[in-house]
Amino acid sequence: MNTMSYCPPNITFTDIWIDHGMSKCFMDTISITIISSYLLIFGTIQLWIYQKYGTETAITLLPKNKLYIVQKFFLYFVPILSIIRIILQGTILNDTKIYGYMILTTVLTLIIYPYSIYILKIERHKLLPSVPPRGHGLVLLGFWTLAFVSENLVFVNIGKLEWWFHLNTLTDQIEMALFILRYVSNLIIFALGLKAPGITGNTNPEYHTLNNGPTLQSRYYQSRSEDTSSTWKNVWHKIKILTPFLWPKPLILQLRVIFCFGLLILGRLINLYVPIYNKKIVDSISEAPEFRWDFILIYVAFKFLQGGGTGGMGLLNNLRSFLWIRIQQYTTREIEIELFRHLHSLSLRWHLGRKTGEVLKVMDRGTDSVNNLLNYILFSIVPTIIDIIVAVAFFIVAFNNWFGLIVFLTMSLYIAATIMITEWRTKFQRRMNLADNAQKARSVDSLLNFETVKYYGAESYEVDSYRKAILEFQIAEWKSMITLNILNTLQNIIVCSGLLTGSLLCLHMVVTKQGLTIGDYVLFASYIIQLYVPLNWFGTYYRAIQKNFVDMENMFDLLREEQEIINAPGAGPLIIKRGQVEFANVTFSYTSEKIILKNISFVVPAGKTIALVGPSGSGKSTIVRLLFRFYDVEQGAILIDGQNIKTVTQDSLRRSIGVVPQDTVLFNNTIKYNIQYGRIEAIDADIISAARNADIHERILSFPNGYETQVGERGLRLSGGEKQRVAIARTILKEPAIVLLDEATSALDTQTERNIQAALSRVCANRTTIIIAHRLSTIIHADEILVLKDGEIIERGKHEELISYNGMYYSMWQAQLQNDQETTKVSNDVQENEATKS
Repeated sequence: MNTMSYCPPNITFTDIWIDHGMSKCFMDTISITIISSYLLIFGTIQLWIYQKYGTETAITLLPKNKLYIVQKFFLYFVPILSIIRIILQGTILNDTKIYGYMILTTVLTLIIYPYSIYILKIERHKLLPSVPPRGHGLVLLGFWTLAFVSENLVFVNIGKLEWWFHLNTLTDQIEMALFILRYVSNLIIFALGLKAPGITGNTNPEYHTLNNGPTLQSRYYQSRSEDTSSTWKNVWHKIKILTPFLWPKPLILQLRVIFCFGLLILGRLINLYVPIYNKKIVDSISEAPEFRWDFILIYVAFKFLQGGGTGGMGLLNNLRSFLWIRIQQYTTREIEIELFRHLHSLSLRWHLGRKTGEVLKVMDRGTDSVNNLLNYILFSIVPTIIDIIVAVAFFIVAFNNWFGLIVFLTMSLYIAATIMITEWRTKFQRRMNLADNAQKARSVDSLLNFETVKYYGAESYEVDSYRKAILEFQIAEWKSMITLNILNTLQNIIVCSGLLTGSLLCLHMVVTKQGLTIGDYVLFASYIIQLYVPLNWFGTYYRAIQKNFVDMENMFDLLREEQEIINAPGAGPLIIKRGQVEFANVTFSYTSEKIILKNISFVVPAGKTIALVGPSGSGKSTIVRLLFRFYDVEQGAILIDGQNIKTVTQDSLRRSIGVVPQDTVLFNNTIKYNIQYGRIEAIDADIISAARNADIHERILSFPNGYETQVGERGLRLSGGEKQRVAIARTILKEPAIVLLDEATSALDTQTERNIQAALSRVCANRTTIIIAHRLSTIIHADEILVLKDGEIIERGKHEELISYNGMYYSMWQAQLQNDQETTKVSNDVQENEATKS
């Protein structure tokens, strides 16, 4: 009776390396034992933890993803392949025999793969009391990685005659087919394991909200930081947005683009011929020594054009880079201008909610990423892929199919591993970008408000807050860098494995004289190294593309911001005939919770002055914003000379209105620039005249640089009164038909206020004027005064009429008189004390 042996005849389990290859008995036993032990031990521990601490996930949170079904299918498919293999070896394949190690491999495979499916289902349906999951646990990821690595160990035996790679018999062919099916299945399982399509946390970013009332902005950034979707998602939509900027309009630049692509194709051909002529040189020396100076000349000429194998210093690459400069500048210029134009077209509501530092960071990264993306894709990724295709075809034709297969598998594995792991680590890059944005926004916000920081002695608090922002960024940066190291290690393993396998096979064929010469080995070695050099950069390029896509996402978010206030179709310019302003039953609210203006109606006749008074929050400044059409009214209409401001262009409307705001913000430029901003084309004489009328000309001349004095960030080098007078001069220079004074003298002392009132009277003469004031003494000359409270007009009339009503205006007037008397009394007391001391 024949007994089943564990290993084939004449081979023991301790025989590891036999005939230039590893024993199947040893390799299969060790591989399946390590993999099974790992999953059974650590998988059981994980199940115990889930059993003790896990809670059921709500059915509504379970993602419905077809990839999850595919993932389970291949996990069932691998053990089915093992059963098919053992059945074929025991029945159809008469030249083989079933050995013990085959039974062990099949049995353990039938145990561990279904066991992994059970762990997969537990991970899907249960949650641990910690942060929500963002992927599979380490146990499953480690199991799938080990299974895929074990399949790749087969390539160690590619040169062993006893193995089935040579496809000499039916057994070899069936073994090859089963190997390909197992290899592809484990590759897909590994790839889907990184994506984790069945895990809750990957498909419902809002699930990660840790509080019950996050703000809209916090929800946005949280969902962005937890986003694990591919940056290639909606890639065609992104390209569609960028297309107008990518293809230059000038004909000369279009010709440059075509010529650059011609240089790119020429470079691919040269990359093929460099190793070919290297082979010719070696063969001319080794076979029948001959001085072929022509080969040397051609080889050096190609190397000069190529530039050391990577194209980094070659003539073709340098010429292409030189020609591409203008194209790159065109793209950058058009994108930056369009983004800047778009930001200026957004509503006041959006600008009041944005962070300046963050927006500037997004603009810088976004525009840079577009050019980098073009360079990486067009001149790095595409040439590398073309070189790989050419190399595979060349090795199949010039050598044999095995060399083509080695190059193809190595390149494919490298690219696949790079893409999958880079996709996996994209979320870490996103989080790092958001942390970077937050850090920059925190620093800019703090520096812009440094006066407030000084007032409250909060320097230490600001430094600690900035330190916290930096630490959060560095944590995200560390995670991004450590995942990068994992990717680099795996890439190095794949590349060296392919190089080792190909070099051993080529050297074997040269030594055994199987049709290859020493020159062929030099050709293979030089060509494969030439391919691996740019391929080693492929991961860097792909990561850079991913990073650029991530950087562009914030820019796309800005471009997707819709304009709240737009010109109506066919809108024409505002035609000012007299300048009458009318509010007809206007109702408005910033949010649905509170109505700011309630059915407001009034008319400002041409050339007349109307004043708006009332407590803070009554809606006075909102009327100014609506007149400028920073917002659109919800009900009613605003008319200028009978023209609804919604039906005219915003540009013509705002050119017709001048405003002196309560909080004047100046450009960080000269005083002359800030005054001239009222009318860009104004000459110096007009600027000086406007400054005189605003009672600031003499003050400007007292500065060392006069009108060329820099006012500093937001005008901080000037006093509040000086800033406001510059704003008044700017409005005077504009010569608008309608003038809005929003607390125009609130920052001025009493004497300066008296001086400027005369100037304002001259400016407002024969112009429609709306004045917002807290100090009632400045508006007693108004043709009509409107008293607002809680968004409604409760009183209206001239100063004397309102006083006689003995209502709210009267109370405000009495309060002001009392305040002025107290101020005068305090001033007199101070003067008496000073006189007594002297």
